[in-house]
Amino acid sequence: MERKASAQWNGGLKDGKGTVSTASGAVKGVPYTFAMRFGDTPGTNPEELIAAAHAGCFSMALSGELEKAGYRPERIETKATLNFDKTDAGWTVKSIHLDVAAKVPGADPTKFQTAAKAAEKGCPISRLLKADITMTAKLV
Repeated sequence: MERKASAQWNGGLKDGKGTVSTASGAVKGVPYTFAMRFGDTPGTNPEELIAAAHAGCFSMALSGELEKAGYRPERIETKATLNFDKTDAGWTVKSIHLDVAAKVPGADPTKFQTAAKAAEKGCPISRLLKADITMTAKLV
């Protein structure tokens, strides 16, 4: 299975502009700039897209783990906070924190936490990243 995306960058690092797209067309020509990535200018950037991918991947992984435990989740909401900082090696994704709230009728809290930990370790995006990954998970 392959998934494809592309990016185009025009100009210098600080004054240039780029776009990102996915082969599926779900993201098409979305602009990004230095100020969007390293400043407060509204818009997306590669790190925000990684956080979104991680939140989506984890939510699906948790759903699967809960089903293995005999539960059917009604809703899983995952917020990913990515810490992007300058290190001696250059700009680095240092950590991602997943804040999870799940509505799972009849779920045992201990089994829920076990499922959440398994999902954190089993999510393909978690396995891809070399960053520290932390998580807070609660039933609502």
